[in-house]
Amino acid sequence: MPNKTDIHLFEKRHHLPPFSDFKNLKEEGTRIITHAEGHTIFDSDGNAILDAMAGLWCVNVGYGRDELVNAATKQMHKLPYYNSFFKTSNEPVARLSAKLASIAPEHLNHVIYANSGSEANDTIIRLVRHYWALKGQPEKRVIIGREYGYHGSTIMAASMGGMKAMHEQSANEADFEHIRPPYGFLYQGNQTDAQFAETSAKLLRDKIIEVGADKIAAFIAEPVQGAGGVIIPPDGYFKHIQKICTEFDILFIADEVITGFGRTGNWFASQTMNLTPDLVTLAKGLTSGYVPMSAVLVSDKIASHLIEEGGEFYHGFTYSGHPVSAAVALANIELIETEGLIEHVRDITAPYLASAIKQLDSHPLVGQTRSFGLLACVELVRHKSGPVLFDPVGAVGTKCRDHAINNGLMVRAVRDGMILSPPLSFQVQDIDITIYKLKQALDATYAEIGNG
Repeated sequence: MPNKTDIHLFEKRHHLPPFSDFKNLKEEGTRIITHAEGHTIFDSDGNAILDAMAGLWCVNVGYGRDELVNAATKQMHKLPYYNSFFKTSNEPVARLSAKLASIAPEHLNHVIYANSGSEANDTIIRLVRHYWALKGQPEKRVIIGREYGYHGSTIMAASMGGMKAMHEQSANEADFEHIRPPYGFLYQGNQTDAQFAETSAKLLRDKIIEVGADKIAAFIAEPVQGAGGVIIPPDGYFKHIQKICTEFDILFIADEVITGFGRTGNWFASQTMNLTPDLVTLAKGLTSGYVPMSAVLVSDKIASHLIEEGGEFYHGFTYSGHPVSAAVALANIELIETEGLIEHVRDITAPYLASAIKQLDSHPLVGQTRSFGLLACVELVRHKSGPVLFDPVGAVGTKCRDHAINNGLMVRAVRDGMILSPPLSFQVQDIDITIYKLKQALDATYAEIGNG
């Protein structure tokens, strides 16, 4: 049995983990997470860390849930795997498809499965282009996204997203355009929310006119931009966006990889925000991260055309509709329902978080706090007046993140924003601990850098 020293050595010598500076990682080492329970993860040094990120925005029901473990075990004994090719399927995925249709907005009644949000969004890229080709408009290929948008890390999904650093590393394919997001902290200025909603949405209209509506297949947006820094649109933004999509006959895609399965106080943010997307990307909270699985919800409008006119759609994966993943997803959804976690978020913890995070507004490092459901961001600034941002961007946020983790709180830094995305099962006392420990991290950061 390898000891702790062996594990760290194996990690250092052989593992190249995602989104890492490999040289820096080899010099500084990696934290090995050994086990987890409830809302707490534990590392190989015995440190207990409150996970205010729910893993990677995904462990919605918390750790150590026997209901999900038992569902996987039972299904592994019964049917551990079979593919969904060649006119075959399995019972769990059939049941899951019906369940997803029952909790989704009523016009979304069909599902395509994959294994990650990246794969699901790659599926969408092919699907929307296939759809327009079937309608005799194969030139409609361009998909418009937003800066700071994150839709995955495959070449096509990263090209569709708006992360410039990813574009600079060979993920900048043709037929993708991007517009500025409704990032109020940076761009709103003296505009009212209503004005900012309208002017931000107008950027889509301008881009459509620039490129040509006859070339544009779809617009994709996260209801709340997660990995981009919890960018929350002003009220009315998506009303304008959807009107523009309808006017120019382009499809509207809602990427709900992060916002789905209760995080905004409804099953989907599309319900919270009154959105009617043609396609919805799902992953993460679908299984609470216990096993990999993703899905695309397909509107009746698109599905009916595929069924009646499409012929074979040459797309899919070995593990599409995996029976074990589907069984876990069903158990996860049942757990969210029976424990009333969506109502818990909507009525108790989301309002409490929105209030509690304001305690940090007076801190000299804090330029803005914001939240939506169980998503939150604390923007760090050099000076509040302006505000004046740190230069270079990201260094202070990383310091604050490290102080938080070393003090027993797992948060994420996006640029100089401290990000929270706790499990739906978080309680009020967990939020209190989170805010307290984040305040300590801010104090430690301020002591380290002074006034910047």
